[in-house]
Amino acid sequence: MTTYLILLAAFLIALYFIFRNKKSKQLPENIIGEAERQLLLSHVAYYKNLDAANRTKFEQMLEDFLSDVRIEGIDLTPDRTDRLLIASSAVIPVFGFGQWKYKNLHAVILYPDTFNKDFQFEGGDRNILGMVGTGYMNGQMILSRSALLEGFSISADKENTAIHEFVHLLDKSDGATDGIPENLMPHQYIIPWVKMIHQEINQIEAGKSDINPYAVTNEAEFFAVVSEYFFEKPAQFKDKHPELYQILSTTFSQDPVTR
Repeated sequence: MTTYLILLAAFLIALYFIFRNKKSKQLPENIIGEAERQLLLSHVAYYKNLDAANRTKFEQMLEDFLSDVRIEGIDLTPDRTDRLLIASSAVIPVFGFGQWKYKNLHAVILYPDTFNKDFQFEGGDRNILGMVGTGYMNGQMILSRSALLEGFSISADKENTAIHEFVHLLDKSDGATDGIPENLMPHQYIIPWVKMIHQEINQIEAGKSDINPYAVTNEAEFFAVVSEYFFEKPAQFKDKHPELYQILSTTFSQDPVTR
């Protein structure tokens, strides 16, 4: 009996040190130092346009996200830039909320390139840039690394796949991915928002809108697509779509044009 207890104690102590060592190895990846700040300044216009105090807030929110959510790769090892861009995509839509936890997400899985509905990233018929998992994939997000990098490139227009997928998670946080974020949007805005969705979809279908035509897929995709535009090209979006801009500014509790 004594021998058994000694072995059990030794096993538990070994586990403790293994876990402690793993934590110590992971911790530096979550610290935003000068090298990370330079990467953010180079790649994330949203961060670059913040004042000093809000940059500090943004950095803390990045660290919180990276502490809560695993970032893994399939056929690749996510590097520092990948991790920072994924975390920035998560923080940008919720920056106005102060404290926000993606309770419906525990892992982001990075694929090398686009993939298909069977999660294959080689061969033909690969047109998926990112998706929020459902069913047995619930709690996971899959992103194409190429789409992630393109969304933050200098040449990017008003589209950002990673932000798009995190907006889907915000939409889903009220229990339904339906384009109506009821726990974020003031109640009095919901009916006008639904009307605006269908009015703008008609404009897109008639070729009279600069919003990505993918927005006509359904209300959930409309919300995610216009949110990309709102965060990526806020001044242009406000000029061309002032009513949509105002309701999204209220929903996200931020005004990216004047930040």
